[in-house]
Amino acid sequence: MSRIRWGILGTGKIAHQFAAALRRLPDAELLAVGSRSAESAGRFADEFEVARRYKNYAELVSDPEVEVIYVATPHSCHAENTRLALNAGKAVLCEKPFTINAAQAHEVIKLARERKLFLMEAMWTRCFPTMKKLRELLGAGAIGALRQLTADFGFRAEYQDEPRLFGPEFGGGALLDVGVYPVSLASLIFGPPKRIVSTANFGPSGVDEEAAMILTHGRGEMAVLHTAIRLDTAQEAIITGTHGRIRIHSPWWRPTTMTLSRDSKSDERFDLPLEGNGYEYEAQEVMDCLRSGKLESPLMPLDESLSIMETLDAIRAQWGLKYPME
Repeated sequence: MSRIRWGILGTGKIAHQFAAALRRLPDAELLAVGSRSAESAGRFADEFEVARRYKNYAELVSDPEVEVIYVATPHSCHAENTRLALNAGKAVLCEKPFTINAAQAHEVIKLARERKLFLMEAMWTRCFPTMKKLRELLGAGAIGALRQLTADFGFRAEYQDEPRLFGPEFGGGALLDVGVYPVSLASLIFGPPKRIVSTANFGPSGVDEEAAMILTHGRGEMAVLHTAIRLDTAQEAIITGTHGRIRIHSPWWRPTTMTLSRDSKSDERFDLPLEGNGYEYEAQEVMDCLRSGKLESPLMPLDESLSIMETLDAIRAQWGLKYPME
């Protein structure tokens, strides 16, 4: 099987993790990296033995041998960088959140479909073995009719260490950085919400540092969600149905363990350890889709990424939070 040639756009922390994952996939080749400076691209290329290094993003996406671009830049740049790669004829895996808002998401999806190019939001949680097992259990009606989800994702960051998280100019705040995970899980289980009630606490920089959301879905199902960037939370998810519940153990967004509890039956535990750092699974999903000629992933469909951005927009609208680029 011929290897699929990747380019990484951006050289931050998550780009390093993704590059390390590509090294472990025998059918992947990290061919090129692009940064905003030759020095940054050079350091990254030296670390990961990348053959081609580019001093700007335009040069990276213009490389005729690069087949797919991983966009690993701050939230505020996702739409612009994705458009750049698509206009150069490249398939794209764009880090979450897909874009800053639904209008940007609609724009990049439209462009990908017009150009008949693969595009996927890098919601890595969707690709893990535990989530595959979860979908199987829910599809088989293991806990009856689905009624409730409780899920949280919060961690404590310091202002001086993570300026991106607290900067409105980067699309900072808890909701877009980690709140997108429980919102995406609720979407996976229940579909889009019909009603949203939410609240947030804002920090000195003007972004949401913690938030709580209740989503009511089409059949009355409820998702109770919490997120934070100044608090360490339990990072668990519990799905409750009419005949039982499923607990995805912490950290549920990078899951390896799940417990099924059913009426009058002993608990059943599923241990599904990950290989590598976990980014291998979404990279493999992209490559499987490309080889089969798919233009989007069934694990993270584009229409669902758009719907999730619409939900995030609706939540921010309740808070009156807008970013400078909107």
